[in-house]
Amino acid sequence: MAINLDTALIGLIVSIIVNIVVLSPVLWIAGRLLAGKQHAKFTDALWIVVLGTVISTIFGYFFQGVIATIILIVILLGLVKHFFDCGWLKALAITIVAGIIYFVIAVVLVLIGLGIGLLPTISGLALA
Repeated sequence: MAINLDTALIGLIVSIIVNIVVLSPVLWIAGRLLAGKQHAKFTDALWIVVLGTVISTIFGYFFQGVIATIILIVILLGLVKHFFDCGWLKALAITIVAGIIYFVIAVVLVLIGLGIGLLPTISGLALA
């Protein structure tokens, strides 16, 4: 199987940028809630997201399946543990809380988007 390095590199860079914008603030908030201000810096969240994206992209290219997913979760927890200077259970808690925060933000954004999209039809007014 041939690898197109240009496409793979551009895809990796785009993934890193999108994940930095979307995941770093959420991970930072969860880290500050559970690990404290002194341990959870925004730059640490950036490093976790960048390294996690690069490692998961490279690892995911070569390995697939349940075992690979479990290994990637352990690697992510290890990154959180290292950068936020906490234990394994706190790293798991930070990751779960970050997932919950991400889900809540996504639901709110969807509801706002649907509310704005349905507003003209509900009120009977045209916005054009």
